[in-house]
Amino acid sequence: MNYTIRLMTIQDYENVYSLWQSCTGMGLNDVDDTLEGITKFLNRNPDTCFVAEMNGQIIGVILTGNDGRRGYIYHTAVHPSCQGNGIGKALVTAAETALKNLGINKTALVVFNRNIKGNAFWEKMGYTLREDISYRNKAYVNITRMDT
Repeated sequence: MNYTIRLMTIQDYENVYSLWQSCTGMGLNDVDDTLEGITKFLNRNPDTCFVAEMNGQIIGVILTGNDGRRGYIYHTAVHPSCQGNGIGKALVTAAETALKNLGINKTALVVFNRNIKGNAFWEKMGYTLREDISYRNKAYVNITRMDT
């Protein structure tokens, strides 16, 4: 499979959002995942978000940011028809390399428990399950979840 990995730009948003919607288990919401929300994220993290492209079509994406000491991975997806070809691994490698170049030495991510395929992928990529912590969240606005 012949594809390229490149930095994501906000011009990719519509295609990326469509890709996210095509992937079962992806959790999206109507605040953070809007054009405005993703614009803020890309402006804050211009060197750590990537897309995979084949024949002019976006077939994979990974959003990655950091707080200066730890990296965070969000919304990693590969089009269902392209999964199993190393695209996800290539996106993770690009993101991890970018974080390491920024001096980040540890990365965290969240996967829904019911996302069996996603959890298996991250386990294969070397991300271990933490059973000693509880993830907590507080929204400042009313956020509607759009789990696909």
